[in-house]
Amino acid sequence: DMDALPILEENTFSYASTVPGKMHACGHDGHTTIGLGVAKLLSKQRDNIAGRVKFVFQPAEETVGGAKAMIADGVLNDPHPDLTLGLHLWNSMPLGKLGVGEGPVMAGSCIFTIKIVGKGGHAALPNAGLDPVVCAAQMITALQTVISRNVDPLESAVISVTRVQAGTAYNIIPQNAELWGTIRTFKLEVRELIERRMREIVSGIAQAMGCTASLEVDEGTLPVRNDPKITERTRSVLEQYVGQSGLVTTERTMGAEDVGLFMDDIPGMYFFVGAAVPNQKEYFGHHHPRFDFDENALPLSVAMMASAVADYVIPASTS
Repeated sequence: DMDALPILEENTFSYASTVPGKMHACGHDGHTTIGLGVAKLLSKQRDNIAGRVKFVFQPAEETVGGAKAMIADGVLNDPHPDLTLGLHLWNSMPLGKLGVGEGPVMAGSCIFTIKIVGKGGHAALPNAGLDPVVCAAQMITALQTVISRNVDPLESAVISVTRVQAGTAYNIIPQNAELWGTIRTFKLEVRELIERRMREIVSGIAQAMGCTASLEVDEGTLPVRNDPKITERTRSVLEQYVGQSGLVTTERTMGAEDVGLFMDDIPGMYFFVGAAVPNQKEYFGHHHPRFDFDENALPLSVAMMASAVADYVIPASTS
């Protein structure tokens, strides 16, 4: 992935963003660098490669649409790959540690939009209107009970309302309100449960408050699932760089990547590369205005990914 985020960067170092309101706050600039580095290394062994290697530089990962668009454009055709390998710099994990779990390692994600219509009026006369802001507040609170009271406690799921939009002035009860957010799950059946309960809650609260409301949920992206056999083989390559103690098999996250769409069709392995900033007094995670990562993870990632790819396409006698 290559895309940045709509965040105003607060870092002051020389390589901070020069575009106001946009910054690389997730490590995608590092991923692009790594991809180019791996391509350069493998190109030096072009004559020894018994097969084809595709490098995918994907836009629009953060909007969960880039992979789908590239697949529609034929990125997986001519030839159709046999496996997928990918990585993500992970600044909550120290350098020298790798997240190399099997099965689902990143959640599936979808975006929801709730539109509420009430009856606007003067803020001093709320009894004369139907307040969509109060209705929205009730919905925000009630939606969190889906996770705590409807989803099995042994499952992992998230509902986050990330944008609340309503009104234009302090003394006007608006006509409309809108909520925006994301759902994260590892299992399709859990997502279906959440969406069903959300529809019931949105409809019920709107009716109780005298408003009308609609819920839209996009198709989203799939969980990232690591194939057990490919993961085991790739782990053995990565272990040569970080040792057995550097392999963390339990690492998974409710974060999402639309690489899951590639891996739904082509089995593969996606791993996390520790890139925590050393001696940082306060942690600033992914998507924070002061996000950063340890650049020593870049050459390590290039070497590891090049070796992982070579393990499949370069015969042992020539590698």
